[in-house]
Amino acid sequence: MKKEIHLLLIALQFYTRIPVSKHLPYSDDALNKATRYFPFVGYIIGAISFLILYGASFLLPVELAVLLSMLGGMLLTGAFHEDGLADFFDGFGGGWTQEKILDIMKDSRVGTYGMVATILQLALKFFALKFIVEACINQPLLLFTIFLCYHALARTTAIQVSFLLPYVREDEKSKAKPIAKKHRPIDAVLATIFGCIPLLLISYNYPIMALCLLPLVVLIAYFRYFLNKWIKGYTGDCLGALEQISEVVILITFVALWKFI
Repeated sequence: MKKEIHLLLIALQFYTRIPVSKHLPYSDDALNKATRYFPFVGYIIGAISFLILYGASFLLPVELAVLLSMLGGMLLTGAFHEDGLADFFDGFGGGWTQEKILDIMKDSRVGTYGMVATILQLALKFFALKFIVEACINQPLLLFTIFLCYHALARTTAIQVSFLLPYVREDEKSKAKPIAKKHRPIDAVLATIFGCIPLLLISYNYPIMALCLLPLVVLIAYFRYFLNKWIKGYTGDCLGALEQISEVVILITFVALWKFI
C-alpha cells in the first residue's frame, strides 16, 4: 500500500503544481507505473474545481463561478494540458513533415493556430459547464460527480494513446517526458477502471450518460491514426491536447444527452 501511495504522489508531482515531498523516491520506472493513477489526479483537480465553483456560486453569478472554477483548475496544473493543446495545434497547423511538426511543438512561443484552438476550447468548455451547472445546481452530489467524471475520464482517454503508440522524441528533451515507455497491460486496465468509476456512478441513475464513451472511443482511434500518420508516435503535447479535447467532448456529450434525462 505504501508503494502505491508513493506512485500516486509521483503522479501528483508530475502532473500538478500541488506540493509533494521533495524526499519522495523517484525513478523512470516509478513514473511509468504511476500512469495508472493519472485518473486520480483528475479526481483531485475535479474535486477542487467543484468546490471553487460551488462556493463561488453562493456569492457570484454562475458565469463568474464557472470561470473561477476553470481558473482554479488551470492554476493547479500550471496550465500543463492547455500548453500542450496550443503547441499541438501550432505544430500540426504549421508543419508538414515529422521533423518540422516536432520542432514547432518544442518552441515555447504560441502561434495563431495554438491561440485560436485554446480560445475555442476554453469557450466551449465554459458554455458547456455553464449549462450543466445551471441544470443541476440543486443536485450538488451529481454536479460533484460530473466534475470528477470529466476530469478523470479525459485523462484516461489521453493515457490510452501512450499505450498504443511509441514516444517519438529520441533526445527526450521535451517539456513533458514520456509517461509510458513500457507498455504494461495492467497499467492500461487499471487506468481505464479508475477513470470510468465516476461515469459508472452517474450511469447508475442516468444510464444514457454512459453513451459519452462512444465519442471518446472514436477520438482515441482517430488520434492514434492521425499521430501515427504524421509523426509515427506521440509526444507529451499530443497527450495534453487529447486531454483537453476529451474534456470538451465529454461535456458537450453530457449537454446533448441531458434532454433525454
